[in-house]
Amino acid sequence: MLRKIFMLLMLMATTLLIGGCGDNTGQKPSSSNKLVIYTSMKESLIGGIIEGFKRQNPGIEIDYQSAGAGKIMAKLAAERQSGHLLADIIWTSEVPDFYEMKSQGMLERYQPSNFSELLNPFDDYDGSFTAARLGTLGIVINTDRVTTPPADWATIATDPLYKDSFGIADPALSGTAFMSVALLEKQFGWDYLVKLRENGAIKSKGSGRVVDDTATGDLNACLGVDYITAAKIDKGSNLQMVYPTELLMVPSPVAIFKDAPNKENAKKFVDYLLTQEAQQMVANAGTVPVRTDVEMPEKYNLPAPEVAINTGIKINYNDVMAKKEELIQKFSELFK
Repeated sequence: MLRKIFMLLMLMATTLLIGGCGDNTGQKPSSSNKLVIYTSMKESLIGGIIEGFKRQNPGIEIDYQSAGAGKIMAKLAAERQSGHLLADIIWTSEVPDFYEMKSQGMLERYQPSNFSELLNPFDDYDGSFTAARLGTLGIVINTDRVTTPPADWATIATDPLYKDSFGIADPALSGTAFMSVALLEKQFGWDYLVKLRENGAIKSKGSGRVVDDTATGDLNACLGVDYITAAKIDKGSNLQMVYPTELLMVPSPVAIFKDAPNKENAKKFVDYLLTQEAQQMVANAGTVPVRTDVEMPEKYNLPAPEVAINTGIKINYNDVMAKKEELIQKFSELFK
């Protein structure tokens, strides 16, 4: 009888374990032909790159989890607490997180084999993480509601056209949103964000949601991410990305975990991500690559890679990391 009960319990435990497996879950690989990626990139960007990697590496199976940077970092914290890190690679846009992971000894130092062909936005680069794209943010307008594009960032904070109708993604949930708020605060001071709020700016749940609300006309405009906006334009949304002179450029680093169970596969993926083929996919998805030998689609009105890296607002990422929680708290209190 006891043996039967024991066997039943073992069967239940096995069933629960298997039930947690599947695509896009980040389930820990059990053999060397696997690769697990945690990323904040949307399917419109990451999907084609993964398929391209699979074509060149048909023996490697990829599981990936796509979520906001805040959720990914919370998941990693829980996994570290349990002593069981699941992912091999992380690719998000919240640069301070990478400095934090580096300081905690979580990241493997790896300089991609094609690094000499890339644009590098990090003055203190040591191989702990490498920029995989130069993400840009601008003022996304609904062209049915806004006929004259705003001339500058100040317009959004003063023009009645944007009163109660301009959205910003929650920086507590989106790494890109956090960096954009940090860049605006660095360039124009906290008073600019206060003026935005006084003009009725609205906090949205995420970088995708705020662009969706602009596309449907619930908002006249928003602070939007390049490739998310491009995907909506490709589907027929009447949107336009407007880039003021002060360019918000947010690098998206990719890194390999020091305890990655599939480290060699991870290195292959990072190398592929930075090839001309994969970086062309980055450009085709409507964001800025880290290579200059890539053709830029004219329809997205993106800055050239060298322009993005040279004209983007400069910021000290260690300083940003030091005041990250304070900035998020101030923003949350202002926009509650």
